[in-house]
Amino acid sequence: MLEQPFLIQDLPNYSPRFSELIVMMNYARMTTLQAVEGLSQKDLDAHPYGFSNSIGMLLEHMAAVEVWYQIFTFEHRDMNKAEAERWHAGLELGDAGKESIKGKQLDYYLDTLTEVRQKTLAEFAKRDDSWLYESTDWWGNKQANNYFKWFHVFEDEINHRGQIRLLKKGLA
Repeated sequence: MLEQPFLIQDLPNYSPRFSELIVMMNYARMTTLQAVEGLSQKDLDAHPYGFSNSIGMLLEHMAAVEVWYQIFTFEHRDMNKAEAERWHAGLELGDAGKESIKGKQLDYYLDTLTEVRQKTLAEFAKRDDSWLYESTDWWGNKQANNYFKWFHVFEDEINHRGQIRLLKKGLA
């Protein structure tokens, strides 16, 4: 649990804008973890009527999206073959996700999310605020800076956390 989850403030080892971004990312993650606390493998794999994704699939998707943004923003490239094979189902979801994202305990997903986030934070610590404002072409040939791209990572998580909450209601 975060010591001060409701204070957007400077963090040791991070520049001011990175600190703000990290606090918001941490809060989003905290609420995601609260939403999945205590879920069984059966709960994680369930597809209640009307839902195409399981909770496990959404957790894997959160990790996969963050990995994709790590590669794209930190390394300025697309996924290589091994990375694409590892993360394809989590990025695409759908049938690929249904076939391969199942049979795992909650700890698997939590460990994966933690490992991915640790890499993100380590990379953030290497950069100053000016990196956040570097822009590239993005959706629809519009410019987007790294700040927006990383905002989108936790925005996507928040959206899927909402789906997780709905899925949990379908489990009852």
